[in-house]
Amino acid sequence: MRGFLDANILFSAGKSAGAIRRLVEEIQACGHECIADEYVIAEARRNLEQKFPSALPDFESRLRAISRLASPPSLSTPSLALLLPEKDRPVLASAIKHQCDALITGDKTHFGRLYGQTIAGVCIHSPQSLAELLAGATGAKPNAV
Repeated sequence: MRGFLDANILFSAGKSAGAIRRLVEEIQACGHECIADEYVIAEARRNLEQKFPSALPDFESRLRAISRLASPPSLSTPSLALLLPEKDRPVLASAIKHQCDALITGDKTHFGRLYGQTIAGVCIHSPQSLAELLAGATGAKPNAV
């Protein structure tokens, strides 16, 4: 699986050794690829600089284990405009462009109604739904996220 990590996932994994960091590590341990583009990386970095500057070195170190891709050109398709606010469209557009199987996001406000749906080949997952999917694939008990 190619999983695109939204900025809030990168932020949470970067700031502390909590459930989201464990989820990202589990995705990788299962042999799946974690992907982020420069758009979400910049947002996560900006938020860490403002809220948890001491976490930046660990965040930068963790980025080495993630496939970093260029942000897509401005993709303002009418279908994405109907689904998401302007600032969130590049996230889904990048996951689609880079042929990801999943978009993992904790943004319930903008992506919550899309959880479990597949758009242009990309299934939108909350951290919890992805943890459950991984646990089902391995037969393990899902970690609480």
